[in-house]
Amino acid sequence: MPLAALSAALVANAGLDRDASYGPEERDILSAEKGRAAWDAIRAWPGYAPTPLRRLAPIAAEAGVAELLYKDEGHRFGLRSFKALGGAYAVERLARQHGADGLTVACATDGNHGRAVAWGARKAGVKAVIFVHEGVSPGRAEAIAALGAEVVRAGRTYDDSVRLCADAGRQNGWQIVSDTSWPGYEEAPKTVMQGYVVMVGEALAAGARPSHIFVQGGVGGLAAAVLSWLWETQGAARPVFVVVEPETAACLFASAKVGAPTSVGGDLATIMAGLSCGEPSLLAWRILARGADAFMTIPDGAAAETMRDLADLGVVGGESGVAGLAGFRLAAADPQLRTALRLDASSRVLVFGTEGATDPDVYARIVGRSAEDVAGARSSRIAEVA
Repeated sequence: MPLAALSAALVANAGLDRDASYGPEERDILSAEKGRAAWDAIRAWPGYAPTPLRRLAPIAAEAGVAELLYKDEGHRFGLRSFKALGGAYAVERLARQHGADGLTVACATDGNHGRAVAWGARKAGVKAVIFVHEGVSPGRAEAIAALGAEVVRAGRTYDDSVRLCADAGRQNGWQIVSDTSWPGYEEAPKTVMQGYVVMVGEALAAGARPSHIFVQGGVGGLAAAVLSWLWETQGAARPVFVVVEPETAACLFASAKVGAPTSVGGDLATIMAGLSCGEPSLLAWRILARGADAFMTIPDGAAAETMRDLADLGVVGGESGVAGLAGFRLAAADPQLRTALRLDASSRVLVFGTEGATDPDVYARIVGRSAEDVAGARSSRIAEVA
């Protein structure tokens, strides 16, 4: 369906106080100091390089803004997603704390986080057990197994798998490396989120100076990580910050509407598989509840159309990876949302392309071309920011 025929829903954050300082409670979860430490550690890994920051001039012109930058995570450490920055970093920290001998790490995943944990486990020389729910595609499960992890298919949804993995971890003495948190379980998710900060650090180091950021939701870990760095280092002068979720799996949007962490039910079906989450991370929510400007939901059609439009420019964006960009485009095309978010011709927008073709078959079905064909035809209209 053409993007012009689609619409988004927006809720302003009633709990926002842009003048509030980033205080001790927030720094206990995420801090610039720990973010720099994570960046130093990850920078030392073999194969590290900052991912491209692409200037999407054609889409910026269509949307009527001055600049649109796309942080392209499609090749991060060969895993095709940003998740290595969190999952593998947390595994490395655990292996140093506990020793590699006899250590087993485990997590639940929609695909990308489990792949990162499996990769980190192989790198650290420890065992990994990864729980995938029934909605995880065979291609994503196979990519995890190819890294040497034991893959356990259990649960109807991601949230089911999280609980089943936690139960198995307690019974077997595994170290759980989750990207979400719950009462009594916070330390590993803090480390995972701290690794995600590397993306925004790289983007700013490359010259990004956004007035607006649109970022994917999920359980909220990525969004909280990006916001934390900007809030702590820029205070009230930070960009307008918008969290984007699939309309069928919008736990953060629901939480913003009532002003408290809120779960959503149903099958959470969406092509944006990495964002198919019904329960927010309590840690992430503590930061988003006070610091995010707005939350929005988008239909699957917006993600699919954005994938195809990026492909026409020679950029490979996966289903979950384009959610922030799709949300921005819908907001820019809607006069009411445009006004509410203060988008205008002077706006400079940053989005995070958090995954490439993490399941090549799914990507090809949506786009109509393989990721290799798309990447081989990159448009000269797409510049990489120095």
